[in-house]
Amino acid sequence: MRQLIVQVPRGCGKRIVDLASTHQGVNFSLVEANSEGDAIDLVTVHLPNRSIEMFLEDIQELPNVHTTLLPSGVMALRPPASEAPKQVKQVQIRSPIEVFLSGLQSVGSWTGFLAYAAVAGVVVWIGLYTNTSYLLVAAMLIAPFASPAMNTAIATARGDGSLLWRSILRYFAALIVTIGVAGVLSLVLRQEIATALIVERSQISMVAVLLPLAAGAAGAINLVQSERSSLVSGAATGMLVAASLAPPAGIVGMATAIGRWDMVVNGLFLLLLQLFGINISAALLFRLYGISIKESRYSRGKKGIFPLVLTITAIALAGLMTWQFANPPNLERSSRAQQANAEIQSVIQQNELAELVEANVRFTRASIAEQNTLLCVVYVQRADGVNLPAEAIRDRLTQAIQTRLLEQGFDVTPLVDIQVLEPPDQNL
Repeated sequence: MRQLIVQVPRGCGKRIVDLASTHQGVNFSLVEANSEGDAIDLVTVHLPNRSIEMFLEDIQELPNVHTTLLPSGVMALRPPASEAPKQVKQVQIRSPIEVFLSGLQSVGSWTGFLAYAAVAGVVVWIGLYTNTSYLLVAAMLIAPFASPAMNTAIATARGDGSLLWRSILRYFAALIVTIGVAGVLSLVLRQEIATALIVERSQISMVAVLLPLAAGAAGAINLVQSERSSLVSGAATGMLVAASLAPPAGIVGMATAIGRWDMVVNGLFLLLLQLFGINISAALLFRLYGISIKESRYSRGKKGIFPLVLTITAIALAGLMTWQFANPPNLERSSRAQQANAEIQSVIQQNELAELVEANVRFTRASIAEQNTLLCVVYVQRADGVNLPAEAIRDRLTQAIQTRLLEQGFDVTPLVDIQVLEPPDQNL
């Protein structure tokens, strides 16, 4: 439930209490007071979350109504005492107006917002430069990308063009600051090559679109749920939204500084994919929960904006996916490497010369003499009863693996290194 304090001219307080009663309100109090020489009534009411919207609509016709909505949930208990457990379990989702107003509050000060974006740029740069994975997690917690991304979805659901424009502006402003900070640090400290973590995080999976869709859904659910019924903290969902934003933003800045334009393209692809993916899933969920232009008290939206923006988002998302799958393996390296690893293991299992110990498959630099290089380092052990020299086993397996990968249409240049390991001599 939510607590509201309503200030009305003297004599109107009883009317507020009556209206609150019709909306399942409980625990009322009415106090006569004076404000700037005017006689007023102060009414405190406790309403179910879903009743706040209708209650505000009913009282807006009264003269000089001032309303204070407390954003934290309250436990409004009432007799008999035996009903208390049942009363505290009646937790509802937040009212649409509350979700909308909380979104407006988060587009306030630019100073702190950009400061966090800059600090996130420093932390993600350190993590990528030193190959320290936990610093990327810290950057995800600091990066302020979740707020504008979710506000974009709220604005889409409500058809609020003003909030939509401000949210998109803040989203790209934060990204530019993070990218700029990472790029400047790479230039100042004279970084010349991409670290192993940069190469790893710049590679994209075929299922990369699922992360922003899941992040948008999780963020929307967290915002509409009452804090007492949410099983996941806002920080956790915010981190999920930023999980695939902070590292790509840092990579774009660092890759630009060292001239790795292939990584710049991959990073920009991920950043756009996140915005469109989060927006389409979160906006649809917000509409499902009732956030639309129908809000009675703050009807800033326009009916045509929601279908228009959602259509543009869907087309943009489809365009990005088409681009991803139309140019293999450039935007599918992570998934392609896993598929190649599976093929290599299948080849060795079908071969009677050796047993697989371990296979490491990864893409190297995006272009070596205009080729997509797939590096395959495979460790095998000679099968029982095989007396061929290690060199012969290595040559046959190398040829079999390269032939399989080329036949499967991986569109890569497989460079295969077979290491034949020998067990210790049992006679020693």
